[in-house]
Amino acid sequence: MGDLWIEKYRPIDFSQVKGHKEIIRRLTAMVEQKNIPHLLFAGPAGVGKTTVALIIAKKVFGETWKQNTLELNASDERGIDVVRSTIKDFARTKAIGTTLPKLIYLDECDALTREAQQALRRTMENYTTTARFILSCNYSSKIIDPIQSRCTVFRFRPLEEKDMQEIIEAIASVEKLKVTDKAKRALFNISQGDARKVENILQSCATIKKEIDESAICEIVAKAHPEEIREILDIAQKGEYVKARKKLLETMLRQGLSGIEMVKYIQKELWNMDMGDEEKVRLTERCAEIEFRMVEGSDEFLQLEALLASFIKK
Repeated sequence: MGDLWIEKYRPIDFSQVKGHKEIIRRLTAMVEQKNIPHLLFAGPAGVGKTTVALIIAKKVFGETWKQNTLELNASDERGIDVVRSTIKDFARTKAIGTTLPKLIYLDECDALTREAQQALRRTMENYTTTARFILSCNYSSKIIDPIQSRCTVFRFRPLEEKDMQEIIEAIASVEKLKVTDKAKRALFNISQGDARKVENILQSCATIKKEIDESAICEIVAKAHPEEIREILDIAQKGEYVKARKKLLETMLRQGLSGIEMVKYIQKELWNMDMGDEEKVRLTERCAEIEFRMVEGSDEFLQLEALLASFIKK
């Protein structure tokens, strides 16, 4: 069984990390000076938070990094007991083969209960001489203020298109893939800056063929082609409601898409349509209303029919 590409192509040095130049510059300086405070990494999934934390551990401890680093996923172990036992026991002992404090990497710590966060705050306070914490979360607003004030906060943004292109090209070069420009663009649009998602999609596509185009990516991720969505909306705009409705149903069934996914595709594509800004704003508002109704439990296809009706020119 082959390697997972998300691990195979995980950066092992700061120089290999794409994007986040200012964050990397500051963290490199901290590692070089062996002066690492408690850190809080906040940002969306797949942008490099765990990768950067592991690079810090390897740079600081070298070959003994595994013995001196505790890596936990707080979404698995989110109660107060794990803070009082596992984390506290690790934090209270000194590092092996070095005078530096140990590292505790707590992933998805916004999943910790408030009680566990309060216990964690005390542990961070009491064991600063023997342990430093790197906390990772998607939403820093879910972390209590006393923890945030004890940490240096780094906010990771989704990767930009040029960074994503470099990742795709590097993988394509090693794996001998041919990825078209349209496919690269589609990968970026689907991933929204998530490198992990891009690598997983590429690996899935590469199992079938070495030449990857936009249609191959759309098939893998069950995504409707923008041209198909545009065609449906154009038909509806011309007043051919029954024809537009039929094509919408065909597209949904063929691609196995949910109603909410279809609304998102429609909302995205309507901004490329030939209509005034006021009309685009009205239809965007309508998309939001339809999505809310679906989330609340309304019939998906009935709501999509209502959305299509909004595109018919009055």
